[in-house]
Parts: sequence; structure tokens; C-alpha cells
Amino acid sequence: MTAAAQDRWVTTWAASPQAASFNLPLPKQNAAAPKVDAPAPKPAAQNQASPFAMPPNVNNQTVRLIAHTTIGGTRARVQLSNAYGTEPLTVGAAHIALRAKGSAIVPESDRALTFSGNPSISIPPGAPVVSDSLDFPVPRNGDLVISLFIAGDATAPTIHLTGLHTTYISKSGDFTKAAEIADATTTQTWYWISSVDVLAPADAGAIVAFGDSITDGATSTPDTDRSWPSQFAERLAANQATQNVAIVNHGISGNRLLADGAGISALARFDRDVIAQPGVKWLIVLEGINDIGWAQMTGGPAVSANDLIAAHKQMIERAHMHGIKAIGATLLPYGGATYYSEKGEATRQALNNWIRTSGVYDAVVDFDAKLRDPQNPSQLNPAYFINDHLHPNDAGYRLMAETIDLAIFGAAKVK
Repeated sequence: MTAAAQDRWVTTWAASPQAASFNLPLPKQNAAAPKVDAPAPKPAAQNQASPFAMPPNVNNQTVRLIAHTTIGGTRARVQLSNAYGTEPLTVGAAHIALRAKGSAIVPESDRALTFSGNPSISIPPGAPVVSDSLDFPVPRNGDLVISLFIAGDATAPTIHLTGLHTTYISKSGDFTKAAEIADATTTQTWYWISSVDVLAPADAGAIVAFGDSITDGATSTPDTDRSWPSQFAERLAANQATQNVAIVNHGISGNRLLADGAGISALARFDRDVIAQPGVKWLIVLEGINDIGWAQMTGGPAVSANDLIAAHKQMIERAHMHGIKAIGATLLPYGGATYYSEKGEATRQALNNWIRTSGVYDAVVDFDAKLRDPQNPSQLNPAYFINDHLHPNDAGYRLMAETIDLAIFGAAKVK
């Protein structure tokens, strides 16, 4: 068997599908307005919406999206999702290319995507589709441009709200072949694309980073790839032993383990976002702070440490059933956040203690120990958070990326 015949499909980039509208828990009466676990508003550029603004509808327009890869490969395919659409989604044309700058592509890299041999496809409500694979040199830690012409009206698009890369929406018409899209409407939301897979060497594999806004990178600087998974991808690429290890970000801002909200619950989306990812070998779980905090915010029943531990055990067991190693990450301190409470802090400490000491996870990443304030361990170190006392800044995300031991993923020498 040749080396090429042993290559395998591995996801190099992904984003969890969400509905374009969703309900978060309402705060209890007279409570202060919540700072939800979602992107903090940032100053918008001219003609650009706030990153947390709801996306516009798309009608007979081209959507040009940026996907930042982790590992490279010799062939590519793109997965699209109409998971939350209420009508069939007609993709009239689709292209993939390397990115130059802004909405501009490298023209000679542009290739048309096909679906079951056809240049267009109608995706039924609730369904995903996979493009045909094509020869395409996917770079490591580089930007791909995926352009979709939506023929007709898509009033309930399936999205990933915290896009963190600018998306360009054309005026009416098919601009999938265009060198750039002038006068585009811009947003920071991904539409319909759920993953990009590459044909990689036989020893390649993927890590799924599974969590809420802290994994999603909600408060990292847009268009700079500063989330902790993106910064960890740089460490993986810089180490010879882990250059074929991808990390894909399946965080959803506002996500919870045990209840729906901003996206379906972690337990409900686990098979879709973890088990179904091509080439997945490892899972890093950072979930539970929203379950703790929203119970305090809404005045609803408190979520116990035992409830959260049971959910973590379920994810570990489901991962192990498919040969995936599960890595537990301790919850970051949140003292000073809007939904902080002493009772919730006790629950966080109990969950973290279980993650560290139970031995149920295959490995542990102690984000809490690295990012807490040495003078006040219930709070984040002021050097590493934004003003909500909950979300890291770019430096905090960098420290998270540096906390993970590369030896977990086969590195002989850890940098």
C-alpha cells in the first residue's frame, strides 16, 4: 500500500451550527441586567455590525467566509449545514480559494466545489451535506475563502454566531468567482459552513475543543486568531511531533451542559460536534460555568456539583466508546462576574476538584490554577481578563494555550 493510500480525512477547521435566533434564560426580577456568556460588544467598523448582532437574511446573494486552518493536506472537502433551516437551502454555486487580504482571494487558487458531481445543491431542512473532495493544497494555519451563492431567500440561516472572522455578503448575484467582493455588507458570523476536512498523513488526528464562550474565543480580538484553540494550534504546528495534530473549535457562546440556550446543550450536541468529526482522537472539555451561573442569575434551581460531574462522566464514556481520549479542563475563576455567587463558587471548586483528582479523565488541563489571581483565587488574574471578570483577553487565551501539555498528543519534547 502506498503512503498516499494510507492518508486519512481529518477536520482542520470547524464551527458548531446554531439557529439564527435563540432564547437565553431571563434574569430574576429586579436582578441586574446579565452579561451573557457571549461576545462582548466591540466597536464596529464602518458598515460593519457588532459581532453579537443578529445576522442579516440572505436573498440571492453571495456569502464569502473565512476559515482558518490548523493542519494542512493535499485534498479538501467542505461540509455545509442547514440544521436549523425551516426550508430547503439552495446553494447555486460554491467555490474554495486561498485568501489574499480582506475579501480578496488568490485568483489562481480558486476552485469550484461540487456536490455529488453537481455544481449546485438543495439542502433539506435539518440536513448536512458534504462537497466532493478535490485536489487543493490546504496550508497549515492559513486562511481559506469559501464562497456560497444562495439562490433564493434564506430567512432562517444556520449560523455560528461568534465568527471572529469577517464575513462578506455581496449585493444581489453570484460573486463566487469574483477576485474580491466590493461594497460588501460585513458581519462576524459564519453562515452554513460547519467544517473543512483535509486529506492528511496517516498519523494525523484532531482534537475537539468543546465548551462555551471561553473556548469559542468570544472576547478575543476578531480577525487575529487569538482564541485559545487557535493559539494552541500554533504550538502544535511549531512542534515536529504534533504538526499533524489539528484542533477544531466546537465552543458555543452561552452553551450549557444540561440545558439549551445559545445552542443546544453540550450533551445534546456531543455526537454531532465530537463523535462525527473526521479523524478525532482527543477531546478537551471546558463546560459548566454557565450551568452554575445562570441558575444564580435566573433564581432557578441550583445545579449541583454532582449534576455536573454526572454530565462529564457521560461525555467521557461516550468519547471512550469511540476510542477518543477525554481531557478535562478546570473551570476558570469567575468572582466579580454578574452571575457569581458563593454557592456557585463552591460548586465550581467541587467540580474542579473532581476533574483534578478522580482519575476519570485521561488527562487534565488546569486552567484554573494558571489564570486565577494569586491574591484572590476566586477571581481571574487582572492581567488576563476583560472587564466582566469572566472572559479572558488575548493574553489570557495565550496563557491557556501554553498551559496544555503537548506530550498528551504524542510530543516527545514539549516546547
